[in-house]
Amino acid sequence: MSTQEFYIRQASENEARGPFSREQLVSLAENGQVTRETLYYEAATEQWVAIGDNAELVAELYPEKKVLRVRAKEVVPSLNTSHENDRPITVDDMLAAAEGRTEDTKDKIDPRIAASLAGTIGRYSALLILLVSAATFALPAIDELTALDWAGMLAKPLAFVAILDLFLALMLGLQAVAFYPFIRFRAVLVLGYLGLIYYVQGDVLHLAAAAAAAAGLYLCTASRSVVLSCVAALVGLAGSAVLALQSIGGTPTP
Repeated sequence: MSTQEFYIRQASENEARGPFSREQLVSLAENGQVTRETLYYEAATEQWVAIGDNAELVAELYPEKKVLRVRAKEVVPSLNTSHENDRPITVDDMLAAAEGRTEDTKDKIDPRIAASLAGTIGRYSALLILLVSAATFALPAIDELTALDWAGMLAKPLAFVAILDLFLALMLGLQAVAFYPFIRFRAVLVLGYLGLIYYVQGDVLHLAAAAAAAAGLYLCTASRSVVLSCVAALVGLAGSAVLALQSIGGTPTP
């Protein structure tokens, strides 16, 4: 039996009742307290849906053929018992529970909501990393960029990475997540270029910073975990900041 819980209300009501298990919902249907017109809250779509619109639920609550049998009367504790401190459950309460913002559900956030939140954190973090990276790589070649000196930029290839980073940041700002694979490829490619140069120079600090920036950028576009997205954002921004300070301090970027 599914452990899904249901909040229900009539179309004319503003307040919901529940949560009820499927077994309790079957009992309510048999007692006439739930009909096909009764609305239930569908967490996947965040909408109120009539029970009659869910064929699977209708088949379970109103089977075409039922075996007649004597069954013990089931008492639903929450239906007929009230306390003066109780208050009706509102839609905002249910949304807060689904998002893990209540005391009882703070450790039980809906996986779909968690994945959406992780994606939002990752997207904005990747956008910031790309902007910092674009500034880092553009600064040493600012004269060539402003003059559109393509020959000069060929001697400073990271200037082209700066242009690419600005474009990818713009796409993320427009929520074009289809560019995630390109961003991951960019992270690996630039890490390979900078990593080789810093390794040859024996510059361990900036080698680690380049690795952190690339790993953070990569994971920000791949993680579906809120915790991992936050960690990736911090690591990526920290690595990008170290490279930016190198560029601002006058040390030429490879």
